[in-house]
Amino acid sequence: MSQPSPYASATRPFLTGGPKDPTLRPYEEAGRSALQQLVLLRWVACAGQLLTVLFAHFAMGVQLPIGPMLMVLLGLALFNVASQWRAHRARHAGALELLGGLLIDLLTLTALLGMSGGVNNPFVFLYVPQVAVAALLLERALAWALVAAAGVAIVELAAWHVPLQWRDAPAPTLSQDYVLGLLICFFICASLVVVVIVRFGQMLSRRDDRLAALRQRAAEEDHIVRMGLLASGAAHELSTPLATLSVILGDWARMGPITAEPELRKDLPRPRCLGPVRPPCRWVR
Repeated sequence: MSQPSPYASATRPFLTGGPKDPTLRPYEEAGRSALQQLVLLRWVACAGQLLTVLFAHFAMGVQLPIGPMLMVLLGLALFNVASQWRAHRARHAGALELLGGLLIDLLTLTALLGMSGGVNNPFVFLYVPQVAVAALLLERALAWALVAAAGVAIVELAAWHVPLQWRDAPAPTLSQDYVLGLLICFFICASLVVVVIVRFGQMLSRRDDRLAALRQRAAEEDHIVRMGLLASGAAHELSTPLATLSVILGDWARMGPITAEPELRKDLPRPRCLGPVRPPCRWVR
């Protein structure tokens, strides 16, 4: 199963859209958080596109097919409601699921642009933020797949679109050279976005791995220190009574009544230490 990119895990505090579930594995939590963040961004995109369409049509006097465009936005909103339900109940969202959601966003933008001038629409560069989100959340190959899909969408917009009906000017005609330059510009911008974000993600992933290794090493060293302190305390607790017994038995061995009785002296145990430090000692008869 495909997993979200390491950058999604590294930016998990930013991506988290709800309370953490302690039963989730790290990659499961990252995928679920990425899906929740996509839902939030999609609501923002829906609101922005709706306001833009209404403002252009009613305030600027641009003649747009307002009914079909609103139906497209309604379909996107319904899809986002389903995605939000999924984000709150799913334990994990894979990279392919995230890619599917981003493709829906790309198709929605393409449909809106196709009904409002195609590549003549100044909002055609909204494909670039979608590529940036894909590079942030997906593996490199899937991010490049979205770049290719966006490039195909731009080519289709150049071939088919509803001309913009400006209030004070006719719809401009674009040459093939302009369309080709626009496509090259998009691929350059998208490629830079993908390369930079993917490389930053790899750097953050390596940093997290080093920090995890350092934390593990510090924990092991702390465990060793604690074991040493415990052993030292145990040796101290044992050495004190043994040393006292050794002194007492030594005094007894030199007392007159005991030295006068060979049998009694024979029964008296003698400490035999096992090392240069007297305790712990082994008691022998």
